Amino acid sequence: MTMKKQELIHLHGLLAQVQNHYEERTGNTVEHDRYAEINVRPTSIHMSKDDHKDAVFALAGGITSEMRDEATEQVPAAAD
Repeated sequence: MTMKKQELIHLHGLLAQVQNHYEERTGNTVEHDRYAEINVRPTSIHMSKDDHKDAVFALAGGITSEMRDEATEQVPAAAD
């Protein structure tokens, strides 16, 4: 079963909210050149279903990549 355009736009909007929440919580900026290159935002409802699909994958990839990088950073040991 494939997603409808409206469902992809909704998912796109949810991922944008996840990115904003993550950036606010961590202070890190999610870098995703591919997403910026595509230049499709959740509000770009005139863009095609395939454009939103590409944007969803690019945004999800940027978010997970940033989270993976954060998880592998060494945390200095400190005693309280």
